[in-house]
Amino acid sequence: MISVNILKKRRDILISKMVAKSAILIFATPENIKRQNEYQFRQNKDFWYFTGFNEPNALFIIVKKDDKFTQKILFNKPKDPDNEIWFGSNLGQDSALTKIDVDYALPWNVINENIYRFLIGLNTIYYAWGEYVEADTLVFDALNNIRNDKSHSSIIPSTIIDWRPLVHEMRLFKGPEEIELLRIAGKISALAHTRAMKACHANMFEYQLEGEIHHEFSYHGVKFPSYNTIVGSGNNACILHYTKNKNKMCDGDLVLVDAGCSFKEYASDITRTFPVNGKFNKQQRELYNIVLTALKSALLMLKPGIIIDEVNNVVINIIVNNLVKIGILKGKVDELISEGTYQQFFMHNLSHWLGLDVHDVSRYGKSMKNQILQPNMVLTVEPGLYISPYANVPIEYRGIGIRIEDNILITETGNECFTNGAVKEIELIEDIMKLKKIN
Repeated sequence: MISVNILKKRRDILISKMVAKSAILIFATPENIKRQNEYQFRQNKDFWYFTGFNEPNALFIIVKKDDKFTQKILFNKPKDPDNEIWFGSNLGQDSALTKIDVDYALPWNVINENIYRFLIGLNTIYYAWGEYVEADTLVFDALNNIRNDKSHSSIIPSTIIDWRPLVHEMRLFKGPEEIELLRIAGKISALAHTRAMKACHANMFEYQLEGEIHHEFSYHGVKFPSYNTIVGSGNNACILHYTKNKNKMCDGDLVLVDAGCSFKEYASDITRTFPVNGKFNKQQRELYNIVLTALKSALLMLKPGIIIDEVNNVVINIIVNNLVKIGILKGKVDELISEGTYQQFFMHNLSHWLGLDVHDVSRYGKSMKNQILQPNMVLTVEPGLYISPYANVPIEYRGIGIRIEDNILITETGNECFTNGAVKEIELIEDIMKLKKIN
């Protein structure tokens, strides 16, 4: 659990980035009830980052009059004894003052007539327009209420600034408490992958293997995976975001498992690929070793001061060189790389940020590739090879999909891998899968 002291530090950093006479408004995820069924609630991660509060229909406001005077306000659902019979208790206003450390806690049902009062006399509002329709309406109405309030010759906020760039730059760098939660998420997810290896056998269905993974998550107190679990066997391993998980797994095929848990809101993201019958064949072994070599080379390079694209280029070079050696690609390596011929077999990025979201907020595309790594950044490393069943390659390689993915923290001197608990060496995978036949 993130302590109130940590939340205070985060808020202080945010306040330091705000101009005088401003307010920042961050909304929680709205409640989602349809036909009297309450859908599984997942909190807005930016709201949670500053409040640690896991209820819908809430608004967190920081008002900064100047460097010496700030206010923190929460609108949240009031206590309701009748509602508690059906859904359990909620925090209410009195407890919010201390547990979330705010100056004012007001009931959500009076937000329409009160939100504008905290914005009177300010010049600037920081607000993520377009995130929630209901929130946009509340903010729009609040600005109109200031204009229409005849009791004040009020300054009306004239500038709206999107707070997401400020907040997302903060979230890129993890604090010690976040790092520990990410470390635990990696350990639990690694145990789930190990369980999947031990449980796997021919004629098992992909969804049964998914069930083994989710069982391990639940056993460790994890309610949610951090994304939809991928269990793709045979040709399905070549589909990057395959989540149907419905096919029977066949003797002689590989199965690609991409699964991670969300532990106390912090995500893990591991991929392991292993043979359904516990034994790699010659072609599977060849391709697997290419991906593993690329991963190991990347892990050696990823450290402070290096640009992600430099690592990506090394990985691509390793993959292309080896595909030429085994006859899947033909031609000069430099030309194959410059022409992008390899992209039919390795078409995704090497990394993405990891944190409260599995694809955590911050820069992507060219900005991420040119990012100079710094300590306390957390990211994935995930080279892969996907040989379509329709590819113009020797038939024995067709339909093989392999990805190996780890999660790392950039440290002062290199990196720490959170996910080493899930083995990735061929011999270790085969040894683990042999054990199931004995136990």
